[in-house]
Amino acid sequence: MKRAWSISTTVRNPDRIRGFLEVIKDFEGVEFNENQQIKFQIALIKRKLYKPTSLNEKLSGYYDSPSNMSDNQAKDIFGHMKEKSTVLGNDPGLRGRTSIAPLSKMGLVVSKQTVSKLYITNFGKKFLQKDFDMGEIFLEYFFKWTLPNPDNKEFSDKNGFNIRPFIITLHIINEVNKKWKKLGNEPVGISKQEFCYFVPTTIDYKEIPNTVNEIIALRNKLKGKDKKEQTAIKKDCFTNKTNEFFEDSKGKHLEINFHNLKDYGDNAIRYFKITRFFYIRGGGFYIDLEPRRFVEINSLLDYSNGEGLKFNNLEEYLDYMDSDVVYPWDTQEKIKKIITGIRNEIFELNKSLSKPLILEKKLFEVKIESLAVKELKPIMVELRVLRRKVQEYINHTELANADNFKEVIKNLENIHGSDKSQSIELEHLTTLCLHAINDALKIQPNYPVGDDNRPTFTAPANVPDIECIYESFNMICEVTMLVSRSQWINEGQPVMRHLRDFETKNNDNSFCLFIAPRIHRDTFNTFSFSNKYEYEGEKQKIIPLSITQFLKILKRVLIKKIENKPITHNEFKELLLSLYGIAIDSKDVDDWARKSNTILEKFEKEGILA
Repeated sequence: MKRAWSISTTVRNPDRIRGFLEVIKDFEGVEFNENQQIKFQIALIKRKLYKPTSLNEKLSGYYDSPSNMSDNQAKDIFGHMKEKSTVLGNDPGLRGRTSIAPLSKMGLVVSKQTVSKLYITNFGKKFLQKDFDMGEIFLEYFFKWTLPNPDNKEFSDKNGFNIRPFIITLHIINEVNKKWKKLGNEPVGISKQEFCYFVPTTIDYKEIPNTVNEIIALRNKLKGKDKKEQTAIKKDCFTNKTNEFFEDSKGKHLEINFHNLKDYGDNAIRYFKITRFFYIRGGGFYIDLEPRRFVEINSLLDYSNGEGLKFNNLEEYLDYMDSDVVYPWDTQEKIKKIITGIRNEIFELNKSLSKPLILEKKLFEVKIESLAVKELKPIMVELRVLRRKVQEYINHTELANADNFKEVIKNLENIHGSDKSQSIELEHLTTLCLHAINDALKIQPNYPVGDDNRPTFTAPANVPDIECIYESFNMICEVTMLVSRSQWINEGQPVMRHLRDFETKNNDNSFCLFIAPRIHRDTFNTFSFSNKYEYEGEKQKIIPLSITQFLKILKRVLIKKIENKPITHNEFKELLLSLYGIAIDSKDVDDWARKSNTILEKFEKEGILA
């Protein structure tokens, strides 16, 4: 049966990649034989980066405990895996090899016994840098990603693969836009449905024209039809396409193939978007090429037709994956064009403000005409950082408008029905709400963003989700869509650690606002201990709120905006102190819910504290 291309499950979680690499650091320089493979898997278990299924209550409890797992506990779990597996008994190193394989396929580590001793590549080390740029790292990987390759037997040339998936995706969207415009329509990229059924099933670069024609043909069939007719046409088209691709004429596996293609497509969109070469438009239903990156995109389209790269052997391929990347736009002329474009955009954005920001003159006054590429690149990076600052300030000013803020509140109320990634959307909406609440000096979300300043992923695991600076206090805000006991397991310790690091950086006087659909009792109890007694020797100020409770604050803020009497940072601080007092005073999560709701309902209705 034919296969569609897909992104490795390990690539899908950047924080997981980083965690695995941190464990691998302890194994560098060893021959990755069976003994080391077992030790590596046990180390992953000890760090709680791998959890086998079907654990008994005792073994599962090792993961639930906030304390670190011991060596013996991790070995007990691995022993349980061996006992339950029909394979590990004869090959106990298999699980360790399986765990490291996706990182090897990404070019992050070399673990082949036939090549050398295990080591983290230069590319892999980028994931371990303190302030790594997730977008740049994923761009480098996807730029190099080619199928087939000597380290991947799933997508072989025998099965018809001859593509660079990232590049053929750019070509397909670009060609669809050109053809659609030629037919007298406004280019919109391609819909997520079109992406899922047509892009992962394009496994040879020579198929690009056919894929483009199929998408255009479907759109033409849909023209002039009502919604019911369009649904039937699309179902018929996607069914035929899927059955034909998977060589399943009778459709015996249609539903599972539908499911797989949707999963492959959704994940490709999600992770390609991190590169900043794509953006989502049309109410979240279409993916298009990012216009602010057209210099880079056009350079890439001219550079490659999407044909797969050829390698003589594994060593040659691994050398390529670990080599310094040189992009087709890394020329003096093209980077100067990018810089000029960003400068102009910043000027226009700043001009739109009623009170324009004072921009750093050196970024605009430096003469770039005679500078070399290595001198131009840092200027380009600094300008993109500055553009984000201006965009964040625009968010802050626009949300002073009650109608704009009302729309954000509506989206937060409806977050469970959102088609977007709900975790990313919660971080984004919470950031906008914090911009809107009052006169903050700085609201800094730590999620990576595209050139349109929309988040492309959640904030990395080693920093707070959002950092807020006010005149009279400071605050971090942590959000999660988790509601089960995993909320405490995943968020408890990291939230307290982030707050302590933030307190140290900002000379104490800091709060943490923790927002979730609902607060789990174990999460509340963990924060309660930190508030009442200590975390790392000192008390903290952590205020847990459900989304519903947070909305009560926002609705009062909206009323104040309509009355043209926005709340100040001092009023906000008073509210936080009152809620913090309740968090300390409450004996359990139910008691806290009752007491905090009393305060918040009074604040929502009357704008005063109970």
